[in-house]
Amino acid sequence: MGFKHIAVIGAGAWGTALALTCARAGRQVTLWEHDAAIVAQLKAKRESAFLPGVRLDDGIALATDLGDAARADAILLVVPAQHVRAVAAALAPLLAAQTPLIVCAKGIERGSKKFMSEVIAETAPHALPAILSGPSFARDVALGMPTAVTLAASDAALASELAKAVSSATFRPYHSSDIRGVEIGGAAKNVLALAAGIVTGRGLGHSATAALTTRGFAELVRFGRAWDAKPETLMGLSGLGDLILTCTSPQSRNFTFGVKLGRGEKLDAIRRSTGLAEGTFTAPVLLDMARDRGVDMPISAAVAAVIAETMSIDAAIESLLTRPLKAEA
Repeated sequence: MGFKHIAVIGAGAWGTALALTCARAGRQVTLWEHDAAIVAQLKAKRESAFLPGVRLDDGIALATDLGDAARADAILLVVPAQHVRAVAAALAPLLAAQTPLIVCAKGIERGSKKFMSEVIAETAPHALPAILSGPSFARDVALGMPTAVTLAASDAALASELAKAVSSATFRPYHSSDIRGVEIGGAAKNVLALAAGIVTGRGLGHSATAALTTRGFAELVRFGRAWDAKPETLMGLSGLGDLILTCTSPQSRNFTFGVKLGRGEKLDAIRRSTGLAEGTFTAPVLLDMARDRGVDMPISAAVAAVIAETMSIDAAIESLLTRPLKAEA
């Protein structure tokens, strides 16, 4: 399979970091961005405004024509989860059959309640859906700091080949055929990171954070079980690993968003200062899907209520602390 030419769709911090990773892996890389101003800056300075101080490899080609990216052997789709459908639909008529389309967003589509691989299957049926997820911050990856993630495709051999294609000395993708498990870990951990941030912002202490993260992971596992995710996937990098990272670091946008909520800042102000936090979109969808299958997710429910402004933070905390005592499971 080889995958000598890899395109990255989206030149934000994560897209730029992954383009650098693919260049380090010895691939021909095309980085596509719809915003011509961003591309012009990258061409002029070879440095992203999203990753100041990090130089873009001279071998990375920059493109604003989607057709240039579509000619690659494999494509990393690095756009927000709620934009995946539109971008995949635009790519679909330009792609050769059986081109791997690797989604690097962590979320569930609002309205349809579909996972990202399902969105790809609907909008680009001739492509091969894959997912890249795991504990990783864009700046760490861009600087070549050691990082391990999971790359999943329903065909185990394809997942293995894709993992080899993007791996480098400091970027280690483990391959998996459990797409659903990888998607669930990436989506659910963003919601739980909001909760962890709220706990931190409220100054409730490290013990409370540890309890919330542990019980949150129990929710993630229950949800995954309802969708036939493999336990080892949920215990791995894309589940527990990503949860630990995003529930403990201010580099996590979801965690930071939660911290500001916990400190009493208003939602609109936080959105303006913090930017996109995927967990705010995922929380209500995750909760609806959990209810559809009878999965108990009290922490996620509390987060969804706070984001919807139907419950105060203090009331949400009280609702969790006054739940009936029961055996740990």
